[in-house]
This record gives sequence, C-alpha cells and structure tokens, in this order.
Amino acid sequence: MASGNGSSVTEFVLLGLTQQPELQLPLFFLFLGIYVVSTLGNLGLIVLIGLNPHLHTPMYYFLFNLSFTDFCYSSVITPQMLVSFVKQNIVTYAECMVQLFFFAFFVINECCILTSMAYDRYVAICKPLLYRVTMSYQVCLMLMVGGYVIGFTGAMAHTACMLRLNFCYGNVINHYMCDIPPLLKLSCTSTTINELVVFIVVGVSIIVPILTIFISYSLILFNIFLIHSTKGRSKALSTCSSHIIAVSLFFGSAAFIYFKSSTGSEDEDKVSTVFYTIVGPMMNPFIYSFRNKDVQAALSKTLKKRVLP
Repeated sequence: MASGNGSSVTEFVLLGLTQQPELQLPLFFLFLGIYVVSTLGNLGLIVLIGLNPHLHTPMYYFLFNLSFTDFCYSSVITPQMLVSFVKQNIVTYAECMVQLFFFAFFVINECCILTSMAYDRYVAICKPLLYRVTMSYQVCLMLMVGGYVIGFTGAMAHTACMLRLNFCYGNVINHYMCDIPPLLKLSCTSTTINELVVFIVVGVSIIVPILTIFISYSLILFNIFLIHSTKGRSKALSTCSSHIIAVSLFFGSAAFIYFKSSTGSEDEDKVSTVFYTIVGPMMNPFIYSFRNKDVQAALSKTLKKRVLP
C-alpha cells in the first residue's frame, strides 16, 4: 500500500529520547511529571488571567496567549514522547505530517509572541505616556493575529515541502517526534527546496525576532540608565527579567539546533530540542509568576473566593 507521498513508507518508527533500557522507566516518570506540571501551570495561568479583570492588560494578554501556545505544543510533543519509553512508537505517515505541522505552527507562533512581549516592555519603559494608545486592544489583537498567520504560513510551507518527498532510506526516525532534520535524512528525493524553506522560515522566525528583541532591550537599557532613582531602575529591570529568561531558554536551544555545525550528533540534537519543546513550556508559568506580585495577588484573591464562602 503506497503512502500519500508516493513512496512505500506508510508509517514511521520513532526511536525516542534514548535506547538504554535502564533509563526508559525513570525518564518516563520524569517527563510525565514535567507534562503534568506544564499542563497545570499553563492552564492555571490561562484561567487566572481570564478570571481577574485587573490582569486584562497588554502584558497579560500576551502572557495568556503564550500559556495557550505552550500548552498546545507541549501536548503535541510530550504524549508521543512518553509512548516511546514504554513500547515501540509507531506513527502513520499522516500522523507524522500532522504532528510536524502543529509543532511548526506553535513554535513559530511562540517566537512571534515573545517578540510582541519585548515590544510591549519597550513601550512601557521607554514611552510610558503613550503606552495606552500605542498598546491598544486593536494593536495587541493585530500582533497576535499576525503571529498566528505567520505560524500557519510557516507550518504549511514546511509540511507541503515534506509531502513532496519520497522516503526510501528506511522509516526509523532517530528522534522522539517528527521533526524536519531527521525526516530529511530518510528522503531519497532532493531536499534542496526543503532546506531553502527551512533557511527562510527559521531565519525569519528566529533571526528577525532575536534582532527585534535585541534592539528593544538595547533601547530599554539605555532608558533605564537615564533613571536617577535606584528604586526606579530596579523596578524597570524586574519587569523585563522574566521575559529575558524565557527568551534565552527558548531561542538559545532553538538556534543551537538549526544553526549549529553538522558535526554534532543526533543525540545532542534531541537533548537540545527537549529544552524548547518540553522544559520551556513547563518553566514559563513559573518564570512569569514567581516574582510577579500581580499574579501572586490574583492567585491569592481567586483562591480566597473559591475556598471562603
């Protein structure tokens, strides 16, 4: 039976994170715990922001969308990864392409959201008097819709290019998900177009956001140094610290995967991918709420309403 791409491959075998039997069970429980914490953390932040009107500001509007995106793409990746720890993980050709599409969609969208959050911090610190006008509801909505459109376009480009390939070098993917690099290694069709699309889409999704974030924070730091009050400087820096940590974790590991030299091993690729596909979505709710007094106050207020009659 031929698959939709014209090759004899109708299913793929995902090898998972490791092939060492003694690590399978401990890693299963470790990543199951991470997934549960990630799910509860992101859904909790979504509900918390939705229930508290004083959190209905541009900053938390972006955080709401970030938590939604983290929850979605963590759910696209982690359950499939957990299967690999307990049995041979076989996915159909169609399932593999669907996972690839949604993975690309949510990852690109996350890049856009993190960039929008950097712009929001720039306006809040550098142009505070114009903040309400510059970051109006319409502007925030346009930024988010734009992010989803870019994510959809990039995901469609990756998936469409993958659908044209013939896979005749086996069907074993040395990864825990259907990612682009390991799939290209199985193709016996020319992957020049795919590599060009990866270069363009990843370049636009990583290089452009990184440059935008770098420029935003350069201007932010310049304005912070003009603040005479030590307390004012500390307050301004504290509003950016969470975002800087999240950006470093996400873009650092993503850039390592797609822009490193070809001498690296596939195992290194898989470990690096874990940071922005699984660890990042778990950490973001804690990064943005641990030192955030508004979130802590909203959580305390919400719990009191639910516990006390």
